Amino acid sequence: MSQDSGQDGQGGSRTRVVIGFAAAVLVGAVVLGIGLVIAFVDKERQRELQQWQIRLGIVADSRTAEVNRWLEQQFDTMQSLAENASLQLYMTEISLGGGGTQDALAEAGYLRNLLNATAARDGFVPAQREPTVAANIELSGQAGIGLVDAAGNPVVSTDTMPALTPRLRRALALAGEGQRALVDIYQGPGGNPTIGFVVPVYGIQADAGSSENIGFVVGVRVVGDDLYDRLKQPGETAQTAESYLVRRADATIEYLSPLSDGTKPLVRRLAVDTPELADAFVIDKPGGFESKRDYLGNQVLVTGRAVADAPWFLVRKIDVAEALAESDRRQTTLLTTLILVIVGVAVTIVAVWRHGTSVRAAQAAERFRLANERLENFSKFLRVVTDGQPTAVFAVTEDGRYTFANAKAAEGTGVSQDEMLGKTMASVIGPVRAKIYQEINAEVIRSGQPANRMHSFGEGEETRTVMSDHIPLRGDRDHPPGVLVIVQDITEAVSERARRERTMRALVSTLVGLVDRRDPYSADQSQRVAEVAVAITEEMGEPEQVQRTVDIAGNLMNLGKILVPPEVLTKTTGLTEEEFNLVRESLLHTADMVEEVNFDLPVADALRHLQERWDGTGYPAGLSGEAISVGARIIAVANAFVSMVSPRAYRDALSFDDAAAQLGSDAGTRFDRRPVSALTNVIDNRGGRERWAHFRSGPDQTDVTPA
Repeated sequence: MSQDSGQDGQGGSRTRVVIGFAAAVLVGAVVLGIGLVIAFVDKERQRELQQWQIRLGIVADSRTAEVNRWLEQQFDTMQSLAENASLQLYMTEISLGGGGTQDALAEAGYLRNLLNATAARDGFVPAQREPTVAANIELSGQAGIGLVDAAGNPVVSTDTMPALTPRLRRALALAGEGQRALVDIYQGPGGNPTIGFVVPVYGIQADAGSSENIGFVVGVRVVGDDLYDRLKQPGETAQTAESYLVRRADATIEYLSPLSDGTKPLVRRLAVDTPELADAFVIDKPGGFESKRDYLGNQVLVTGRAVADAPWFLVRKIDVAEALAESDRRQTTLLTTLILVIVGVAVTIVAVWRHGTSVRAAQAAERFRLANERLENFSKFLRVVTDGQPTAVFAVTEDGRYTFANAKAAEGTGVSQDEMLGKTMASVIGPVRAKIYQEINAEVIRSGQPANRMHSFGEGEETRTVMSDHIPLRGDRDHPPGVLVIVQDITEAVSERARRERTMRALVSTLVGLVDRRDPYSADQSQRVAEVAVAITEEMGEPEQVQRTVDIAGNLMNLGKILVPPEVLTKTTGLTEEEFNLVRESLLHTADMVEEVNFDLPVADALRHLQERWDGTGYPAGLSGEAISVGARIIAVANAFVSMVSPRAYRDALSFDDAAAQLGSDAGTRFDRRPVSALTNVIDNRGGRERWAHFRSGPDQTDVTPA
């Protein structure tokens, strides 16, 4: 009996060891499951936040553009009156003291009719017109259009034009400096939000900036639905999404448009330092994206934009509860399922422990049955968790054999989930993709660190871009090490990003083209420099990153000239030292302007080094040789070439041969020899002479002089 007792004791001890081991394995599996669920949910939440950032940003951009368009329309109304020849003639006579004649009185009547018609057409009338009273009582004007002479005296106006308040006179003083002025939104005489616009009037043969103005056109209008309706996003379905206008007034934030809670414009004010205030965040960081609290204290996702022609900021927000409702429901479902599985596992462990006192044979049978049941339950749990997700999730061993796969991983392979288990990746997804994943998996297993990679598969329109996450799975005595792979198709996101980049480049080209055209002899200079620089880069065999850098930097290089007066740019005589410094500093201003733009390329460095010389005698830092960025060296040669073969106000264009000779003489001192040699080869052997022959045409030429 003692022997049997010893055997029973040994059997019970072995049973407890097996049970303890099984429990440890299950606990580890549960911990791993919790970690995977939390990691997956967090990744999904971050992805949804990025999508909301894009969606809110698109709406904010479109609504801001509509507000800017509305402001520009009002200024256009004032400008059209200021440029009216009859109005200019009459205002000229007034300024010369000829306003008391019979003809002047007739012209005043004509102008009053013109102002009344324009005000009625373009909305410069009261929200509700006051009834006419047959008595000598002065009506309080709410909106209208008026003419004021250069001394600030009213000349003629519409019937409902308000008096010239100190606010309007400050705008007149600003417009007297030769620029249009905005009278920001204020509480008007009728209690309505009111805004004003002032544009200077010049003589018939005078232009803005060339002589003193002879008067002003002043427009005052009530701000109403014609502006506020532009804040509404067409097709909006979200319940809590809202766009509105704010501005900073000293230590407070004023709300300039109606709010969703029924608050009227100019009624609500909040302190700038209100904790976590979304509107203060937008004013401080226009274009940023964050989770903050709105004017009602609700947690919201918010972004915003600065309005170009007014001290306003457009705020676009949506409640976090609505935006992330689907993500929160998914997280709750996953965690609930996981908790239920954990409870089931715990109950199973207790059951196994209770049965540990049974006969050894029964213990062994029960142990294997329960172990198999636990593994099946855990596998089912993983499938329930992962099959409903839009991403492919699978686990493979070190030699690339599947140990787990969700429904998305099996989609399109022609193999079911169960059939995938034990097969190699090459036999299921093909040798090309399998080789790529296997190389990453080997690195992950070797380093023990997760990895994230982007891949493209297919050709032409069938090309798909995917993002794969590789998470190492540590092996044990019974299971070899492996890797959990999560594959997400990001083709649409990549295409959208490429579309946005093309849009940005088109906008940059338009802006730079406008800047270049301030000097007719330098029109298209930036685009031509970029074109030549790209050709040099290709000839030198530089990588794509350098080609993209010179393309963007070349197009942007003259952006800083917007700070240089046009008369300096078009001067036909020698520049003074001060004027030369202005032109030279414009390149550094360009670098400063794009410093904070995230190009993922050294665009700012290329612009900042553009005036450096190969021999170290350049500006501003005196860099030499390879210390100068390769993009700057290439653009410097391209810029010098385009400048020499293009006509200027003070000289004719050089021939291509003379320009190449000049560049060759400066190689090794001013320029790097490599881009000079590459450009010469493009001109002589790659068709550059024919391709760029039109560079030698002046702004008024129609025929191209042979190079």
